[in-house]
Amino acid sequence: MATATSPSPDALASEIATQSALLADLRKQQADPAQVEDVKKKLGDLKRTFALLQNANAGAGGSKEGKKKERMLLKTPKGTRDYGPSEMFCREHVERIVKDCFTTYGGSQLDTPVFERKEILTGKYGEDAKLIFDLMDQGGEQLALRYDHTVPLARYLAMSGAITAQAKLWQVGKVYRRDNPVMSKGRMREFSQADFDIAGTWDTMIPDAEVISLVCTILSRLDVGEFTIKARMNHRKILDGIFEVCGVPADKIRTISSAVDKLDKLPWADVKKEMTEEKGLDPESADKIGEYVKHKGGLELLDTLKADAALLANANAKAGINEMAILFTYLKSYNVLDKISFDLSLARGLDYYTGIIYEAIVEASAPPGFKAANAFASSSTTPSVSNAAPPAPAPKKKPAKKATANADEEEEIDESQVGVGSIAAGGRYDNLVGMFTAAAAGEGKKSASLPCVGVSIGLDRIFALVWPKWVERGMRSKETMAYVMAAGDGLLAERVELVRELREAGIKTDFLFKAKPKLPAQFAAGEKDEVPFAIILGGDELKEGLVTVKEQKWEITDGKKAKIESNDKGTKVKRAELIQWIKDTSTFRDWSSGKLIA
Repeated sequence: MATATSPSPDALASEIATQSALLADLRKQQADPAQVEDVKKKLGDLKRTFALLQNANAGAGGSKEGKKKERMLLKTPKGTRDYGPSEMFCREHVERIVKDCFTTYGGSQLDTPVFERKEILTGKYGEDAKLIFDLMDQGGEQLALRYDHTVPLARYLAMSGAITAQAKLWQVGKVYRRDNPVMSKGRMREFSQADFDIAGTWDTMIPDAEVISLVCTILSRLDVGEFTIKARMNHRKILDGIFEVCGVPADKIRTISSAVDKLDKLPWADVKKEMTEEKGLDPESADKIGEYVKHKGGLELLDTLKADAALLANANAKAGINEMAILFTYLKSYNVLDKISFDLSLARGLDYYTGIIYEAIVEASAPPGFKAANAFASSSTTPSVSNAAPPAPAPKKKPAKKATANADEEEEIDESQVGVGSIAAGGRYDNLVGMFTAAAAGEGKKSASLPCVGVSIGLDRIFALVWPKWVERGMRSKETMAYVMAAGDGLLAERVELVRELREAGIKTDFLFKAKPKLPAQFAAGEKDEVPFAIILGGDELKEGLVTVKEQKWEITDGKKAKIESNDKGTKVKRAELIQWIKDTSTFRDWSSGKLIA
């Protein structure tokens, strides 16, 4: 209920509508970013006040005034979603492959809390810090949901005193970002990431090459496309050296990096505008940067950089170029050079990277109709502005919704104009663990450090690519391999006994929870779960030590999965040999692939 010192709900709603209209006008006029940000902040404060006032009014007067209880809105929060059983079966298949590769490469599993003390997360993510999900004061601690697995890992290593000399650690779990979600592309506010990191002091570029090899192995085993994957690579030292040579002030290097990192989804003209008009970079410096970040290739690009006297005169750039030369030698031994693109436009906006940076992309990564190579004229190592292709259109946005008191602050995004983005990304971060140990030790005291390199794999983005193909190919939706049935009398005890034996032998088995079920109902239940082996028990056959096994198959008809009808009455199998009979079938041998249709 409004008081003398607090506005009424109607007044607040009116002010929210006014501020929303003002924000839309400022954006349309491309007003000063600081002014836009101030209006956005005020609008957010108004909306929060309005929500608190509504809750207070509902609590104070709802029951007394006998108001009709509003219907509950059954939906998941913005940027989150449920996954049904069939989708989870596909997701688990993807996750099993990733975890198997992690252990194949010698990794040990780690788990960290889903929320951290807020001070652990702040100051690590550059411009993306605004995407951190804050939690309200929880018993005297300011907390936030984890943004990634990298910073919690660094905190874990720092808590151990950074004395873990050499370690390969992996973790899989949910992370959270208050971003504008694009659900159909796997870009959400709550999403799953799988991380693999190598900690410790090793010889130059060997662990870096190991991680890149791991990424290529995982993406080769996952069905993310006809191997159109390119692991885009760059080196932070080279990038910083380019910025220094081009005249970027030291205090602008990280913000300019964030702008350059958008070249996979925006044309150069838009990126240059952001650098000069929004971030205050001298246009001449921006043009010099443009001449460098157009370059992408392989060993030939390395040769081009080695021939650049101005770049080699910069200590940062020279060190980065030398390290990239060593890396290419190792990648040749790993036999992954054909999957690598050395791309000077790759910047990665996170503040903690110190060396090599990389991300894995597929054709669907960029917005539809936009190819990263089209941001400039050419993808060759000697590009020229004169032959530039027309810039791709910027992603379109849906018309803004009519302003309401409860509207979200973010504008709606046209999902058809957005790409999946990178499906894996990472790099070297040598100072992050030391940052934590130094902060814990106190000013002026010595503290340990621990170099690290790693990768994060976006499981939801990979699922967005794999799931349509999974459905199209008629892959399984459940693990159940055998369904035990009874013909005639229910034979419940006999069914349960056989189910138990099959399960103990590692064959996933089910049955209908009815004492005397009809045979058609049992077949219908087994078919619903797409179970390939229907095992039928009959009183007379059991006396002879036999069971009947009917193998069921499916096919794709008119784009839909359908069971193949057959007059086959099944195969008589000795009950004592049933387990081995099933294990000798091709169905059992190929079960882990997820295939239902051969």
